[in-house]
Amino acid sequence: MSGEILGIARRFGLRLADRIVTTPVTRWTWQGLAEQGYEGELPDFRPADGDAVREMMTGRYLLASKLVETGGTSPFAVDTEYSDWWNNLQGFSWLRHFRDVRDPGEKLFARTLVLDWIGREGSFDADSWTLTLTGQRVLNWLRHLPLLLDGATPDQAKTIQRSLGTQVQSLRVRGHLAADPVERMFAAMGLLGAELCEPAEKADVEQRLRQLDGALAEQLDTDGLHKSRNPRVQLTLLSELTSLRQAASRHGSPTFASLSNRIDRMHEALDALTLSSGEPAYFNGCGQVPHDILVAVQASGPAANRRSQILGGYGILRSGPSVIIADSGLRPPDKFDEEAHAGALAFEFSHGSELILGSCGPAPTDMAETRDLFRQSIAHSSPTIDDEDSYQPSRRSRGAILPDMELVPSEHMLVLATAGYEQRFGVEIERRLTLLGDGSTLVGQDRIVSRGEPKGHLGIRFHLAPGIAVHAPVGEGMRRLTLPNGSVWSFLWEGANLRQDDSVRQSSYLGFNRTLQLILEAEVAEGLEIGWIFTREH
Repeated sequence: MSGEILGIARRFGLRLADRIVTTPVTRWTWQGLAEQGYEGELPDFRPADGDAVREMMTGRYLLASKLVETGGTSPFAVDTEYSDWWNNLQGFSWLRHFRDVRDPGEKLFARTLVLDWIGREGSFDADSWTLTLTGQRVLNWLRHLPLLLDGATPDQAKTIQRSLGTQVQSLRVRGHLAADPVERMFAAMGLLGAELCEPAEKADVEQRLRQLDGALAEQLDTDGLHKSRNPRVQLTLLSELTSLRQAASRHGSPTFASLSNRIDRMHEALDALTLSSGEPAYFNGCGQVPHDILVAVQASGPAANRRSQILGGYGILRSGPSVIIADSGLRPPDKFDEEAHAGALAFEFSHGSELILGSCGPAPTDMAETRDLFRQSIAHSSPTIDDEDSYQPSRRSRGAILPDMELVPSEHMLVLATAGYEQRFGVEIERRLTLLGDGSTLVGQDRIVSRGEPKGHLGIRFHLAPGIAVHAPVGEGMRRLTLPNGSVWSFLWEGANLRQDDSVRQSSYLGFNRTLQLILEAEVAEGLEIGWIFTREH
């Protein structure tokens, strides 16, 4: 309890200090320390789309998979409910689409948008100057600084350089005051990017390398996975770190070697948590990610090592074209658990390019009231008792016993167990997942282990991927699943009753995809075992 109180006090103190350094009385000092002429540019490996430029010039902004038409007004003047769209706009990652333009009018348009942001948002604002957005904005402006300055008047160039310097100074002042670890990481990345673009006689790249390497050491687990256990956070960080590593490669030092090694481990962790369908598993706040960015990031890392393994509290089974990613339910540590989902014993299953079983995903950003609903165990392909989660959802509750997990590579089998129901229902749940026939058959077994007086109603949910049709052959105790690519799978079970219900899979591109879920149900009893099989027919 005392550690918890100290943590709360520390966060309060950091927030208070941040408010002090961002008051108008102290903010003016940023400007005086911000006079700096940045040179060169950071590399940008992300794909560019010339059509996106032409669409923006007509007032159509497709950002974060949301299309907003401004009617010719500034996008920074638009009031929108789509927070992802707004964050993408403020972060300026869309500047990459202007990277290869040659037309002076298109270059002028990019510079006009930057100057427009400076005119509207150039003074500190708590929403648009978060450390994450400021770090992203600094890095994206530095990546395309020659483009922004080409054709600019001396006054325009000075305005852009001064705004850059002010934002970098805000990262210097506020970075160490951030209570959120991801915010601190973006501050460190933004500062390294700025240092790499300073004149050589003024730059201290080694200091910023040490700062960023230290932040990564603090925020990654031993497998190279961010402690939030969120694959989307992993991808977001790698999309910036990959560019910074390329720019810093000429600064050979033990620190750079250490940083580069950590980034390689991050690539490997992200690859491990990517299904054969090409999307990361929907766990702990991860939903659909930009596929083109994912492919570009993965192409910039070491060769993928696609094997069965246990990593960061996840179990990964690979056999033939099939991949299973299962969540042990490991709770992210304090400060990293803002988007934690109750995913104990949940799994996602893909075969080739098709997703078969998954999770509902995180709540849509424009439906904040459903956030907690999507974080529950019932939104995952997992067993639950009385539809309750396998751990107490309070952020202050750290008493639940963590689940066990064992990989048996020779049998392509993963064994998971959770004691998260023991105190309330007197039982543990054990789940065995086995891939047979080069991945063409998935055999599952869920078993109740008594630890007291068993009680409750067991429900085992399988959230089917979008586009899967379910058929119930007359006179047969099975269900036939037809996937979007035409392949057919059979689902068989024993030891429970089956019912079918509606479900959804949240997509940032298409919104809600209406899907189906199969639910096996039985009363909790000592020694209860439920077996089930998904097998490919053709």
